[in-house]
Amino acid sequence: MIGAILLPMIYNAQVKYESISSEKLGETRQLKIQLPRNYDENTEKRYPVVVVLDADYLFEPVAGMIDYYSYWEDAPEMIVVGINQDGIRTEDTAYDKQRFLPVDKGAKFFEFIGMELLAQLDEKYRTADFRIIVGHDFTSNFINYYLLKENPIFKGYINLSPDLAPEMADRIVNTLAACETRKWFYLATASDDVPALKKDILSFDSQLKTVDNKNLLYKFDNFENATHYSLVGKAIPSAIENMFKIYRPISRKEYEEILLQTTVSPTEYLAEKYNSINELYGVKKKIRLNDFLAVYNAIEKTRNWEEYKPLYKMAQENFPGTMLGTFFEARYEEETGNPKRAMRIYQNAYGQQKIAFLDTDYMLAKADAIKKDFGY
Repeated sequence: MIGAILLPMIYNAQVKYESISSEKLGETRQLKIQLPRNYDENTEKRYPVVVVLDADYLFEPVAGMIDYYSYWEDAPEMIVVGINQDGIRTEDTAYDKQRFLPVDKGAKFFEFIGMELLAQLDEKYRTADFRIIVGHDFTSNFINYYLLKENPIFKGYINLSPDLAPEMADRIVNTLAACETRKWFYLATASDDVPALKKDILSFDSQLKTVDNKNLLYKFDNFENATHYSLVGKAIPSAIENMFKIYRPISRKEYEEILLQTTVSPTEYLAEKYNSINELYGVKKKIRLNDFLAVYNAIEKTRNWEEYKPLYKMAQENFPGTMLGTFFEARYEEETGNPKRAMRIYQNAYGQQKIAFLDTDYMLAKADAIKKDFGY
């Protein structure tokens, strides 16, 4: 057992400063923890975890971008945990010169994260089964040791100008080529990066580009006019965007190139998108209203009226008590030869909650139009 478990020190808006006493390290380590907005109110919600090494300077840019992207729903809300390593990062990331694996304090730090820190976070906070780890140069090399384990505890790896240990590139490439579960791997360098690091990173990227595995989602950036340090500000948003592509709302590109194709079921696409979000990121995401409306517009344009049948059931599940499911059901009946039934369904919207462009006046006007057209 750990002697002291995540003792609060300061609570400052969204960021907590805590300490954790580690038996593995034989010392207490300082943490920064950013909880999602409204964490206390959303008591049933679970959140992916981002572990940030070099938190003395990396935590704020990572936590800030996570908060920004999640605010706009381009990424899920996440718990961001930073481990301060000011002055001790070289010891924390030590590896031996024969096997090039963690040794001494590096081996203890490896076990501290994997066996103590994550376990206590899972115990104290509502965590989901999706974890990302972030590192820079020495610590970037270090985070990849977790990837080499048989059952990696992290699914996403954000490598910011890694100072790669000998054999590390080959080990990672072989591991990613054989991985049987989804992994996200991000790698970045820059035009003005440390020359020796940049050379190895470019070679590493060439190797990674040869990996043919559908379970690997790989992204590489080589930023122009950026240094070893300034690349961090550009790489973090790029990494987040890459890791959470599928999480984002339906884009104009998706709408035009997928939903408007008559060979595609827009409702099935919507269902599969959110099933993937739930499965990949370990979060239970309610279907966005705007995504429902994108599918609605696609159905109207393609006149594929049968798509309304599954859509109105999904709307009732995601927005119960509102007019959304009622409207889709009425449109289905209206366009498939049951105007009288459609008229009654529109009328049944009276008393339901308005949503988007749907309100009582609109729904009753639709009912009156059918009544007038058919003389009911």
